[in-house]
Amino acid sequence: MLYIVLAIVAVIAIYIFSTYNGLIKLKNKVEEGFSTMDVYLKKRWDLIPNLVETVKGYAKHEKETLDQITELRKGSYNSMDDDSKMEVNNKLSQNITKLLAVAENYPELKASDNFQQLTAELSKIEEDIAQSRKYYNGTVRIFNDKVQMFPSNIIANMLGFKSKKMFEANEAERENVKVEF
Repeated sequence: MLYIVLAIVAVIAIYIFSTYNGLIKLKNKVEEGFSTMDVYLKKRWDLIPNLVETVKGYAKHEKETLDQITELRKGSYNSMDDDSKMEVNNKLSQNITKLLAVAENYPELKASDNFQQLTAELSKIEEDIAQSRKYYNGTVRIFNDKVQMFPSNIIANMLGFKSKKMFEANEAERENVKVEF
């Protein structure tokens, strides 16, 4: 009887340890995914002032869009928490779309080598962000499954693991692109 009790306790202990280690492994993958995405978000963050200044030179009366972007970049990126970074970057995405739409009204701006280089760089960064978002969201989904599904959710709750927030598309990214000829 004692051996049966010890065997049950040993199985439970092994399950707890393996679940804990699995949660830690998944948590580290989520952090890695966010860190990778964060690098690209920071690159975009640093590129935006150059883009804004280039557009300012051509589109002096488009002050509202330029001011919104400048306002969003007021705080220090490095001092933001992960949720704030996601929120501010969603808002920046909306305003970058507006900024590029403004540029459409200025053929001489679109022809500018500096503007073309900046928009090409921005396009590459946006692709990198999209790829890193996919990886991040995939790791978050796996982590959240482990944290929320029975019986691992019992261990996760006991050890303080919480579900993570996914990086979601903002409203502007969900809208259909309007094409006019």
